[in-house]
Amino acid sequence: MIKFVINFPIYLVVLLVEMVKANLDVALRVINPSLPISPGFVKVRTDLKSDWLKFILANSITLTPGTMTLDVEEQELTVHWIKAGMYPQEKAKELICGRFERILKRMES
Repeated sequence: MIKFVINFPIYLVVLLVEMVKANLDVALRVINPSLPISPGFVKVRTDLKSDWLKFILANSITLTPGTMTLDVEEQELTVHWIKAGMYPQEKAKELICGRFERILKRMES
């Protein structure tokens, strides 16, 4: 419980920063149509064991503009992403949930 209490405020700051960055990215793509978009679905595998932490991860992804978690099945999240066709699978995972997942893992262990 102490790990959660220590890391959750850090998580909220990271979430806020990621939301601001994603809002700016999506706004720039709307204002400047020449910026590429490649919407599609990405399967993201998580190492989180706790259903509660997977729930937090999925909702954090959805709160970030340009992404939306559609399904969580066991260790795999299905995410609709505005940049799905631009990156290989591992890079996509890092960009979508890398920072979130690293902090959530610290809460779990």
